[in-house]
Amino acid sequence: MRFVRLCLALLAVPLLATAAPAQQTRPAPKAAPKAALTRDWRTHVVQTQSGAILTGNPAAKVRLVEYLSYTCPHCAHFVAESKAPLYDDLVRRGEVRIEFRHAVRDPLDMAAALLARCTGPQGFGGASQAIFAAQADWFEQGRQWWQANAPRIQSQPELARLKAAASGSGLTALMAKRGMSAAAVDKCFAAPGDLNKVTAMTKAAWSTIQGTPSFTVNGKAGGGSEWASLQPELRAAGAR
Repeated sequence: MRFVRLCLALLAVPLLATAAPAQQTRPAPKAAPKAALTRDWRTHVVQTQSGAILTGNPAAKVRLVEYLSYTCPHCAHFVAESKAPLYDDLVRRGEVRIEFRHAVRDPLDMAAALLARCTGPQGFGGASQAIFAAQADWFEQGRQWWQANAPRIQSQPELARLKAAASGSGLTALMAKRGMSAAAVDKCFAAPGDLNKVTAMTKAAWSTIQGTPSFTVNGKAGGGSEWASLQPELRAAGAR
């Protein structure tokens, strides 16, 4: 009987030894901390003393200057084609900083510029993209309106003529859909500050460029007139 008890006791030892580790609990491994979100540099927008609009990382390796006109079909095509790879990628990640300079070609172009700038630096990019996207509609409507009404409004002050052109072309209605009130539109054409800035910027632009769109990359003219030719130059300048 003692032998049986002894055997049972000896058999129980390894069973207990084996079972012990299974009863131990280890704390669950902590989840790896999520990587900090990279800053969206599209939200960093300032206006220069001359009135140009700077968007992106001030320390970006690549500085792109765009000379654009709102009534230029090639400009509208460039803005649409480059938005995803340039604005939504390279600018967002801080690789490229864009400087938008106006190169106004006609009264409708100036009216569009004043409305876009009236939204302030933070609203300028979205307003410009909306104006370019709808260019085929408001430009044709505006061209017909201007031909029919230009003689009638020639005696009015320039800002009044531009405000009338904005309304006649459908630009005012376009901005109203984006939330701009009638009072805000009135304010856009109430004082000559932005008109003077855009006029001076335009004069400087056309003294150096031959057409729109035109570009400089890190101070050197280039980029052709479309995204397919500009993109390789941005890469060569250091944009990754």
